[in-house]
Amino acid sequence: MARVVVDVMLKPEILDPQGQAILGACGRLGFEAVSEVRQGKRFEVEIDGEVGEDRLDDIRRLAETLLANPVIEDFELRVE
Repeated sequence: MARVVVDVMLKPEILDPQGQAILGACGRLGFEAVSEVRQGKRFEVEIDGEVGEDRLDDIRRLAETLLANPVIEDFELRVE
């Protein structure tokens, strides 16, 4: 069994109100060195058997159609 992690983040040009709220809280809590926060999502997908290129292509399609909104989000895959 293998695990594929899909990290989804808003594209850099898209405003991130949650990230901005966290950034504001950082300042109020004394974390002055924090200059930017972007909030995202992480999905862990368990796969039976080995993860080859065909399986990664399946997970890539899953991310494009269900896990991420490709209009406003980017995603990355990695095998753990």
